[in-house]
Amino acid sequence: MRKSIIKRFKITKTGKVLRKATGLDHYRVKKTGEEKRKSRKWVEISRAESKKIKKLLAS
Repeated sequence: MRKSIIKRFKITKTGKVLRKATGLDHYRVKKTGEEKRKSRKWVEISRAESKKIKKLLAS
């Protein structure tokens, strides 16, 4: 089990793999409030990537 993967991803009951949105660390002054609010949410990753993540979680 990879702890780094566990910290960064979340798996839903239906099997979707979610990650946090990017762009939250710096350069936030330039972004609109709407962009900042949207980036707080979890984002679903592609099917190909989710297979890799699940494989890393299983090992």
